[in-house]
Amino acid sequence: MTFSQQTSQEPSSPRTGVSKAGGRRFSGAVAAGSKNMPVVTVITAVFNGEKTLANCLDSVLIQDYPNVEHVVMDGGSTDGTLEILERYSDRIAFWKSEPDEGIYDAWNKGLKEARGEWISFLGADDQFLPHAISAYMALAELNPRAEFLSSRIRIAYPQGFEKTAGEPWTWSRFSRSMCAVHVGSMHRRDLFEKYGVFDTSYKSAADYEFLLRPRGRLKAAFTPAVTATMRAGGSSSTLQSLNEKAKAKIVTGGRNRIIASIEMLLDDAQFLVRPALYFLRALAAPKRGDPAA
Repeated sequence: MTFSQQTSQEPSSPRTGVSKAGGRRFSGAVAAGSKNMPVVTVITAVFNGEKTLANCLDSVLIQDYPNVEHVVMDGGSTDGTLEILERYSDRIAFWKSEPDEGIYDAWNKGLKEARGEWISFLGADDQFLPHAISAYMALAELNPRAEFLSSRIRIAYPQGFEKTAGEPWTWSRFSRSMCAVHVGSMHRRDLFEKYGVFDTSYKSAADYEFLLRPRGRLKAAFTPAVTATMRAGGSSSTLQSLNEKAKAKIVTGGRNRIIASIEMLLDDAQFLVRPALYFLRALAAPKRGDPAA
């Protein structure tokens, strides 16, 4: 199914009896953009995210860029997530709660509801920093042909330290590893119209696989600004993710199978020693209250 086919559908009714939905769109409030100030859609997938979702929603609400719509797809949470969504219903564009097949299925459902010229994906336990979307739109204005915008982000590790990550996209580097971070990055709507939606057969690397589809034809731009924070861990930090990325490099990116297999073995080895490295880094990190903190 193509993206253009999906977007032809109207938002689902909040009275289906099978799912729940809400948001400002049901009261007739729809974001309207212009050539100089396009609408940005932020899509968040959540499942049992009551501990972090409100901070995510607030981080979008405080953005100083005026034309932002937040679309939240909940996978049928059983904690307090629905109560949070209902509480924010008059401040976010659209939310829906129903069972799904994982994060990429939820993102694809969110794409059906997206009205923006630019589309971003922000995890329920991630947050935009102030002025992030304005920084991205300034970058888009400077690079009118760009289809993908990325930046640097701050990653918080459970061991108690942080680091920044994110490098400019180039095909020579991206074909080897996901050097450009995906959290909060911006995709021009045309990308989905050209290349379809996320492949849900991937459980933790469909975002990487999607951006491999254009290969060297992708038009990208980068800002060194730190635009978001994310918590380390999750499905992207597993051996399954590394193996899926190797598959995507070969099948979609056209990388040599032998080279990709060697890169996967090296990545797997690094993954296995990573906990010890994180432990040592946490010991060396300044503690709160220390003069160096």
